[in-house]
Amino acid sequence: MNELSKKYLQEFKLYIEVEKNFSKYTIAAYSSDILSFLIWLNNRKIEDVNYNLIHEYLLYIQQFNYTKTTTARKIASLRTFYRYLYREKIIETNPALGIHSPKKGKSLPEFLTESEIEQILNNIKMDSPAGYRNRTILELLYATGMRISELSGLNFENLNLEENEIRVFGKGAKERIVLVSERAKNFLKTYIEKVRYLIYKKSGQYPSDPVFINKTGYRLQPQSVRIAIREVVNKINLPKHVTPHVFRHSFATKLLENGADLRVVQELLGHSSISNTQIYTHVSTERLRQSYNIAHPRAN
Repeated sequence: MNELSKKYLQEFKLYIEVEKNFSKYTIAAYSSDILSFLIWLNNRKIEDVNYNLIHEYLLYIQQFNYTKTTTARKIASLRTFYRYLYREKIIETNPALGIHSPKKGKSLPEFLTESEIEQILNNIKMDSPAGYRNRTILELLYATGMRISELSGLNFENLNLEENEIRVFGKGAKERIVLVSERAKNFLKTYIEKVRYLIYKKSGQYPSDPVFINKTGYRLQPQSVRIAIREVVNKINLPKHVTPHVFRHSFATKLLENGADLRVVQELLGHSSISNTQIYTHVSTERLRQSYNIAHPRAN
C-alpha cells in the first residue's frame, strides 16, 4: 500500500467519524474493510481503480466464505469510501456506483415476552448502587426503545422528565424525542437523586455531565450493560440470546401488538425508512399464528 493510499484512508476515517457521526464500531469495521482493500490493491493508485477492478476484488474475497451480512458491509464500506473520494474530487468518476450488496435473507428479530422481561428485571440485584443503575437502564431500554449507544450518550441536558421525554441522538446524529413511562421515570429519578452519587462520590449533575456513570465517574460504556444482561440471563437460564438491542425489539413488538400505528413506532425508534420498522409486523403476525394454532380446535 502506497503512502497516498494511507493518507486517503486516514482522511476517510476522520470523515465517517466527524461528518457522518458513525458509531465507533462502524468506524472500526469500515476502516478495516478499506485497509484490506488497499492492501489488496498493493501499489496500484486509488485514482486508477475502475468497476472491473472492484468486481475482481469482490470475487477475491469470496474465498473467505464471509456471511452475506459481512459481505454487504464490505461493499457498503467501498461504496462509502469511493463516494467520499468523488465528493472530494480525488477521483473523476465513481467506480463503485454499479456495485450492489447481496440480498440478505430476512430473519425475524429476537424479542422477549412480558414475563421474560419481568423475570430479567426482577433478578437484577439492587443491593448496590451499580445494581440499581443497571435495573434503571434496562427499565429505560424497554420503556423507550432506545439503542444502548443512545442511552450511554445521555447527558442531563437531554432529560425533560416533567414531560416524560428524553432527547436522544441516533445514527447520523439524528435527533428525536422518546417517551418515558411513569415506572421507568420513577426508577430514573431515584437513580439520579439518591443512587448516582453513591457510584462515584465526586460526580456532579451539570447539564453536560453523563447521566449513567461507572465507578470512576466516567460515562458508562455499552459493553458494561451487555455484561450485566448476560450475567442475569445466565443466572435464570433463559434460553435466548439477550442483548440490549433485544429490549428495543421487544419494545417495538409490544407496541404493534397493542395496536400502535406503524408510523408512530417508526418515529419512536428513529428509523429513517418505514421498511426497517415493518419487520416487527412480521413478528406480531407470527405470534398471532402461533396463538391461533394452539387455541383453535381446527387449526391443524
